[in-house]
Amino acid sequence: MSVTGHTSSSATGPDARGNQRKPASIRDVAQVAGVSYQTVSRVINGHPSVKEETRRRVEEAVEQLGFRRNASAFALASGVTKTVTVLTSNTVLYGYAATLRGVEASARAAGYSVGVRVITPEDDLERTISAATAAGGGIMVIGFDRLGAAALDHVPSDVPCAAAVEAPSHGRTPSRPAVWVDDRSASRMATEYLLGLGHSTVHYVAIPASADSRRSTAPRAEGWRQALKNAGVTPPSPTGKGWNAQAGYDAGRKLARDPGVTAILCGNDDLALGVLRALHHAGRDVPGDVSVIGFDDAPHSAFITPALTTVRMDFQGLGRAAFELLRGQLEPEYQLQDPTLAGPDLIQRESSGVRDV
Repeated sequence: MSVTGHTSSSATGPDARGNQRKPASIRDVAQVAGVSYQTVSRVINGHPSVKEETRRRVEEAVEQLGFRRNASAFALASGVTKTVTVLTSNTVLYGYAATLRGVEASARAAGYSVGVRVITPEDDLERTISAATAAGGGIMVIGFDRLGAAALDHVPSDVPCAAAVEAPSHGRTPSRPAVWVDDRSASRMATEYLLGLGHSTVHYVAIPASADSRRSTAPRAEGWRQALKNAGVTPPSPTGKGWNAQAGYDAGRKLARDPGVTAILCGNDDLALGVLRALHHAGRDVPGDVSVIGFDDAPHSAFITPALTTVRMDFQGLGRAAFELLRGQLEPEYQLQDPTLAGPDLIQRESSGVRDV
């Protein structure tokens, strides 16, 4: 997503002899307009201290030559490379995709171009990050999992960088400027809601923990466990070994065999989708026999049967806030905005209900 300025075939097409013309440069525009190239730079970058007549001549020259401003030209003129490269291990799961949309929307509004580099376990992170930083600009990391968190730790300290991360352990902070949502309070709220419906306990289908190897559970699991302990309930062992519906289905099949399972909290909506299917195959009614709650409020959650009760998280707001942190590093004079993130919200739908005694 990297297009700025105006293009015209006259700038790069063949001349009368059939030779390919070179793209017009900022100095070509300056010569045609009869001004300095610094003045051209001020015009194309929207500087207010340019006479209207001068601005008109420069704009006419830009149109005539089909001049296209590129990132390098802007960087030379302003000292700012308006490019953001996002490092992420996933662009499909809702939380990642929605965060990326928030980054992209804010970056576009600020005149930045955004590139996305998907990282995999097979990547040499040093080489991947070196390639990402070669374009200049800043690095944004979506660090919701171990791979993303590892990438964040590998970004050189002199490279502008910000991240959207999983909520860190108490007393710890990320290595670089970062934002996160309060997963712990959100899962605690969902667990308390299920207990309030009369369920004696709540089983949890977990998403994998992220970077902190000293803890075995993610913040959502921590909030679930704390809510049960606060209610005097010994937490059952969490289950789940992934992020997607297949992982949820595999976990749901095991839980469905236990008639004592009446309430299940899932680490995301994709897991919940698999759990619902497993319960259906086992003949367990939802919510008559088992209540199910997901996490994130992905778009499909309202349209499955039964419609999924879930915890809505403001991932797009998270992406916007992360870009603000990065922009503050790229533009020293920029006054950081204070984006407002909507708090976690329990969306009650058809998949949860009062326990039948």
